[in-house]
Amino acid sequence: MFSWRVIIPFVLTGSIWGSTWFIITDQIDGMPAAWSVFYRFALATPALFLVAVLMKRRLRLSRPEHLLALGVGIAQFSGNFLFVYHAELYITSGIVAVMFAMLMVPNAIFGRIFLGERVQSGFVIGSAIAVAGVSLLLVNEWNAAPRAGVLGGNVGLGISLAVGGILAASLANVVQANTIGRAVPMVSLLAWAMLYGTVFDLGFALLTAGPPPLPTRPDYWMGVVYLALIGSVITFPLHYNLVREIGAGRTAYNSILTVSVAMLLSTLFEDYNWTAITASGMGLAILGMVLALRSKQSR
Repeated sequence: MFSWRVIIPFVLTGSIWGSTWFIITDQIDGMPAAWSVFYRFALATPALFLVAVLMKRRLRLSRPEHLLALGVGIAQFSGNFLFVYHAELYITSGIVAVMFAMLMVPNAIFGRIFLGERVQSGFVIGSAIAVAGVSLLLVNEWNAAPRAGVLGGNVGLGISLAVGGILAASLANVVQANTIGRAVPMVSLLAWAMLYGTVFDLGFALLTAGPPPLPTRPDYWMGVVYLALIGSVITFPLHYNLVREIGAGRTAYNSILTVSVAMLLSTLFEDYNWTAITASGMGLAILGMVLALRSKQSR
């Protein structure tokens, strides 16, 4: 049985992240995605350092710890989010969220490689069912895009970008839970990782999108604040602590709640069209996740 210190952050991270997928769509509406990523973490980074100071966590890291923070920062706060923001230019935010539910698969693989986590057969079977369901959703997205005029129907590029984001996020999830990472206070490791990622984001934005634009829409900046403080500063420490508490594979299953919230928002605000194929795919995806969640993982 999981304790409340696992259940509460599990539900919070899933619900909050479920809402962020849709908010990102406004962040890239007429705005270079790279700069939106930078603005998000430029605000979140000092806030996270402040949290570490208020919690009286040490901020001085050793050289190996800084190298780990650098790797996590480049993978999580640069690679992952740059891929995700650009992916949502081509495919529905809810579908990107469903694809990220498959984070459990690379999490389990990388967890085996880097952390020695063993996965039972039930996990594999459930994951296979979930992947089949996601495949149906992607087939429908592929077929519907040309008719919907989604940026010329370039769904393939969107899928590729989302896969890149999944792999980057998974690598960061697992690597931070190694022996070096466990010796560092979670909020301190994430603060430094976010700082390194933000510096990379700034360089990437300057090289690919030119000088920084300054949107005048209040709702854009409200979205930046929500994504930075609620969607990053609050959720990432909770999420990474879950990885340490219950393992990388199981932590990925807060995606069940994330997907449910994200698809609800896509249905309400992005006019997502439900068909027999999409309903079947969503049903299989959730069924597979539940089956895999019930299987036990041992370290």
